[in-house]
Amino acid sequence: MSAVSTPPVTPTPARRDAESTKAAILKAARYLLARHAHGDITLKAVADRAGVSPPLILKYFGNKDTLFARVMSFETDADALLAAPLEDLGPHMVRHVLVSQSEQGADPLLRIVFAPLHGEQGDILRANFRTQVTDRLTARLTGPEAGLRAELAVATLLGLGVMYGIARGTELRAHAVEALVDRYAPTVQAYLNPEPGPH
Repeated sequence: MSAVSTPPVTPTPARRDAESTKAAILKAARYLLARHAHGDITLKAVADRAGVSPPLILKYFGNKDTLFARVMSFETDADALLAAPLEDLGPHMVRHVLVSQSEQGADPLLRIVFAPLHGEQGDILRANFRTQVTDRLTARLTGPEAGLRAELAVATLLGLGVMYGIARGTELRAHAVEALVDRYAPTVQAYLNPEPGPH
């Protein structure tokens, strides 16, 4: 009796469509939240920007509050951003920011730049960013001033994200991702290392 081989399981087109639709909805909600007060944003506005129907948003996210709780969380983004051993984390973080910007049109950190200075939504975004990104990175670092070093590393990444994604720096965008990683990552990694590197 011969063994029956089964082909590898690949995501069905429907599953891929669902994931891309959810991503489009989140992207639309993030865009609107960066420009309008939470209370002024309707599900119809999110749906129109995402190119879907409002009932589809309800199907995937349940309600507006659930959708915006997800938009204001950095948890999933931080998982991907910090998914490397500490000694390789600088290059990984720089690469992740650049690839997210260049290939997915998103940035794992940049939403914090658009956080309103006043009001509950800004407070929630800042609190989430602190606990889910900088505090989490701080907990991984050893040596003195871990909190300061974590914030400096994240600030360095935010600067790169702004220059690449918002200012659309022509020189940056003309270079390959790996060439930029080679140049930029040592600066980020220097903040992550417990002792300053040689100058």
